[in-house]
Amino acid sequence: MLVLVAGQALAQDIIAKQAPIDKAMRTLDTLTLRSAVEREESEFPASTLYEDWDNKYAHRATELPDSFRINLKHFCMPCKSRVVTSNFGARWGRAHKGLDIKVYIGDTIRAAFNGRVRIVNYEAAGYGKYVVIRHNNGLETIYGHMSAQLVEENQVVRAGQPIGLGGNTGRSTGSHLHFETRLCGVALNPALMFDFRNQDVVADYYVFHKDTYEREGQAANALRGVVGGGGYVASDVRGETMPGGGEVIERATRPAVAGTFTRQSAQPARFHKVSVGETLYGIARKRGCTVDELCAKNHLTKDVKVRPGQLLRY
Repeated sequence: MLVLVAGQALAQDIIAKQAPIDKAMRTLDTLTLRSAVEREESEFPASTLYEDWDNKYAHRATELPDSFRINLKHFCMPCKSRVVTSNFGARWGRAHKGLDIKVYIGDTIRAAFNGRVRIVNYEAAGYGKYVVIRHNNGLETIYGHMSAQLVEENQVVRAGQPIGLGGNTGRSTGSHLHFETRLCGVALNPALMFDFRNQDVVADYYVFHKDTYEREGQAANALRGVVGGGGYVASDVRGETMPGGGEVIERATRPAVAGTFTRQSAQPARFHKVSVGETLYGIARKRGCTVDELCAKNHLTKDVKVRPGQLLRY
């Protein structure tokens, strides 16, 4: 009986001593796995979305997933400027696939997320001196019209790392940063993810849906204070709170004839950002409209389940 008790005590001691070792090994295994994942991401960022890696094309559209969650954590704003001078969308009879942000020649331009530089090139009739980065979260970002590039192709970069300097190269009428966000080569409105006025991302994640991203991109223009319809727009130029109310406010716009700024009044754009647990019926009651009106304005059916973060016009 004494032998049995001693044996049990000895076994318990061995187990007790082994526990910290097991915990240390699990920690080591976790760190090793994390390191391996980071190496894989740095060598082949977003490999589940992109079949190849080339340094020839700034963007080439491939098949989009039906839905894809883009992680916006651990970001860095590409520049410190809060002034958006031109919106995403139709402009001067052609599609403008990014946002133009007011920067001055020599201002630091930074990588928006961790990733790997795919292209460093010059395009006289377009982007000027530009950089394309493929990120671990699936996005590719394009930075155009720079005066200098500070990175090389295939270089691994971290969010916030300087990649270039503001400039006025290529097809440009003044110093600014042309900033694009693309998924599988398809341009998404950066305003879906980046709020330059507040120097922040709009959420921790953006959930891309192939059937709604274009409509959501149009709504984001109004929500972020960017005017549609082309031309340069100085959005909250002096950083002050302007009159008018709503998400779209009075703002200074540059007329066709260069010279002074004129005031242009706009009706408040009315959008509702869906919160967790909300339904069309609850939103309609809250906003003083009918479900039929909500469905008509947003091309929805009454039985659709709205998603948290979705923008609805009312």
